[in-house]
Amino acid sequence: MTPAPPSPPIRVLIADDQDMVRTGFRFFLDAQPDITVVAEAADGEEAVALARSERPDVCLLDIRMPKLDGLEATRMLAGPGVADPMRVVVVTTFDLDEYVYGALRGGACGFLLKDSGPTLLAEAVRAAAAGDSLVSPSITVRLLQHITAPQTIASRPVSPPPVSAATLREPLTDRELDVVRLVALGRTNAEIAAALFVSLSTVKTHLSSVQVKLAARNRVEIAAWAWQNGHARPEA
Repeated sequence: MTPAPPSPPIRVLIADDQDMVRTGFRFFLDAQPDITVVAEAADGEEAVALARSERPDVCLLDIRMPKLDGLEATRMLAGPGVADPMRVVVVTTFDLDEYVYGALRGGACGFLLKDSGPTLLAEAVRAAAAGDSLVSPSITVRLLQHITAPQTIASRPVSPPPVSAATLREPLTDRELDVVRLVALGRTNAEIAAALFVSLSTVKTHLSSVQVKLAARNRVEIAAWAWQNGHARPEA
């Protein structure tokens, strides 16, 4: 039997105003057999332009950048209303709730602190490319509690996700609720599969069904719905 051809590497754009940070990220990511860096940007405007021209699989965006900050760049590349949204992971030094909330509500599929380490950086890139999400473990549950209440970003009130029990297209099954509860606690698909003694493909099937029923764009909105509607409890 002829072996299947290897999958093409995940193409990544790095945007950060510090040359040393970009160099460090590129050095580590290019060393991964399944990841390649295809573009670098030193400011938000350049990041958006390069992302639109190069169409990388994953964009790594800093928050504080000249010309256009990472939150606005995220909204332009992945936010509501974008016809062909890209996969954005925000990587920042600043562990501030309003930044986390703004990034994920703006369409980012991951939020990572720069001190999380290179291994978690690569995991976040792979998760984003696979349509999953990864948020730094130190802020996951705090974020999900925080995301259910109205917040203010740049002196502008922002409402929590508009998903509620009344908008369900059809009720979630008991097993789908089990999956949703674990998503709300920041579990990965593999961890959910292990906890529920089911296969990874079964978890993905349940998540796809939940997204349709909740009209949710991603697992962050699924988690927000769980917190808003009392289907999530932080672990002791």
